[in-house]
Order: sequence, then structure tokens, then C-alpha cells
Amino acid sequence: MVTLQDIEAAQQRIGEAIHRSPCPRSEQFKDITQCAALYCKMENLQRTGAFKERGALNTLLTLTPEERARGVIAASAGNHAQGLAYHAGRQGISSVIVMPERTPIIKASRTRAYGAQVVLHGSNFDEAYAEALRLQERDGRVFIHPFNDPRVIAGQGTIGLELLEQCPHMDMVVVPIGGGGLISGVACALKETNPRIKIIGVQASAIASMKASVDAGQVTELPPGTTIADGIAVRRPGDYTFEMIRRYVDDIVTVDEEEIANAILLLLEREKTVTEGAGAAGLAALLNGKIPSARGRKVVLLLSGGNIDVNLVSRIIERGLVKDGRLVRLVVRMPDRPGMLARLTTGIAQQGANVVEIYHNRAFSRTGLGEVAVEVTLETRGRGHIEELMASLGQNGWQVAEET
Repeated sequence: MVTLQDIEAAQQRIGEAIHRSPCPRSEQFKDITQCAALYCKMENLQRTGAFKERGALNTLLTLTPEERARGVIAASAGNHAQGLAYHAGRQGISSVIVMPERTPIIKASRTRAYGAQVVLHGSNFDEAYAEALRLQERDGRVFIHPFNDPRVIAGQGTIGLELLEQCPHMDMVVVPIGGGGLISGVACALKETNPRIKIIGVQASAIASMKASVDAGQVTELPPGTTIADGIAVRRPGDYTFEMIRRYVDDIVTVDEEEIANAILLLLEREKTVTEGAGAAGLAALLNGKIPSARGRKVVLLLSGGNIDVNLVSRIIERGLVKDGRLVRLVVRMPDRPGMLARLTTGIAQQGANVVEIYHNRAFSRTGLGEVAVEVTLETRGRGHIEELMASLGQNGWQVAEET
């Protein structure tokens, strides 16, 4: 088991090479979540965009000269890869990173840019992990596990020591869980210093392996699952981390894909900060009532990373706008006569909506002869505005329906 002394030693070891991430108070979400105070520990502002470089650097600094000469190898969905590649390059250590083939482009390209040799293999972390072990045996490199290594856990635990200084009156910390390295280290640092602090873990419901393991009383491997929170998509948690979570973590909750996506959008829009799916999981849990005990307490959210593909951000924004009623597609059935399309657009303008796209369909709609179905995508102000708009258009005798 990793101890508080291990974490304190890691903090001394990594020193100023790791950015002391800020932990500002969030007024935007405090009232929505009904917390007495809400703080965001912004590990997405680290040099490589995630907390992982803490554990990677701590491990690299414990290597012997002979191990440094052999080089290192790791398997990672992206954040451990970047942290290890960056600090290995700074230390003059050769690194090879095996990543799943569906790793976001931004994570693979940045890992290469930091000087690592990137090998894309398998459809998930577990397949990449197996390939990394094969290459490690073949080439003799030192394997650095992304979470199931006491040195890595101790490095991640330095976040907990920083929180004790930045938010000394906190009641609860909400932490995303994949393999468990982050929450193990943070929970150890906090609980060993102040046992009254509650530690809540959050997993993606599509692949909640640590929750399944805790519920079963033993490490449990789940079938493959797909989630936008790729940083915590781990089928089998670690042995070290499992034992530490059973000892220090108070509860584990899960969030679904829509909840994670909405949290990413809200952090971008209201807090002006970019987070990946794993980083937004904690806010998703609070916003959707998964942690009722957080109400009235001083809570810290750990925003673990911000390495998200911009294409995914674009899709999340669009889906979030639809969910909030700020983007809608209507199908309007109306007489096929000259001037009707102009009447439609005029009516939309009068209601203050903005046309994004319009499709005038005669041949392939199921309307009767003499009718036309017009599909129109609009920017609106919310659900109430959509209802007003549909009622107004319907007064012309047209059939108006929302396409979902």
C-alpha cells in the first residue's frame, strides 16, 4: 500500500517540474449543484493537459542509471502516454508508447511530438497493454504502468497534498476513476491527513470496472465498452488501486454518455475551460443528483484532463444545443404554392429564430399532391421559444412537427 510518506516524498522529488494547478471557486455551478461551495482543481492546465505527468515523472526519477539506459515503455489511452513521453524526453530517456488504434488524434500526435515512438495497436486499452508487455519482453525496456504502480500512485497523490493547502476546509472531493491510480493517491493523501473528508469516485456507466470490482469484493474484468470518457475506459482495475480504494474511498457512482457530454459543454460555456470526458465526469455526477450528500458541503471537483478531440467537441456542442432547445429541426407541411416559402421564413424571423439550414422537399416527402414538406433547422432560445414558434406557424393552418 502506498503511504502518506511516499506521497510526500514524491512531492519533494518532482518539485517545480510539475505545474501547481489552480483550484478556483466556481460560482457558476455552486447554486445548480446546491453545494455550500464548489472548487475546480484544474489538472487540465498541466503542460501535457492532464494529471498523469505527476506519476510518470515520479516514476522516471526513481529509475537506476541502468534502467534509464534501457528506456521505458507503456500502454496508454493518451494522457499517461503524453506525460511519460514529455518527461522522458526531458530526462533524456527513450520511450515507446502503445496506444489503442481509436485513440483521439490529438493525443497520439502530441505523444509523438514529445519524442516518443508511438505504436497503435488494438481496439481498447487492454489490447494495447498486452502488446506493450510483448514489446517490453522483446526489447528489455522498463514497463511503466499507467495506474497499477505504487510510484505512479504516489505521484498522483501529490494533488491531494496541494488540495490540503488550497482548500483546507473542504468536506468532499469528487474524482474520476479509470484504473484507479488518481483516486488512490489523492484519497490516501487526504484521508491520512483528515479522515473526515469524503472521497467520491465517478465512472462512466458503460465500463465501470472499479465499481463492479468493489461490489463483487474482488478485481473484476468487464467486457469491452465504448465511452466518450476514453481516459477512464479501463476494463480491469489495478490490484494496488483496488485495495486502496476499498480502504479510502467512500462511494463510487456512475454517469452515462449524455450526462458526460452535457457536462463537457457546460464547463466550456460557463467556466470557459476545456475538459475531456473523464475530466467532466465529476461535474456530470453532481449535476444529475448522483451525489446527494454533496448538498450543503464544500466540494472539490477534480478536472483531471483536457485532451479532447476537436471533432468530438463539435459534436458535443451540437447535441448539447439540441438538448437545451437552442438548436431545433422542424418539419412544416404546407400548400405548394408560390410565396409560401417566403411566408414561412418571414414567420420564423418574426418569432426571433434564425435559419441555419432549409430543405424544400416535394418528390420524396409523404405529403399529398399540392403539398410540400419543408425541413428547417433553426437557432432558438430554448424549449419555450420552440413551443411559441411552433404555435405561431401552426396558426397558418400548417402542420408543424419537431424532428427528433
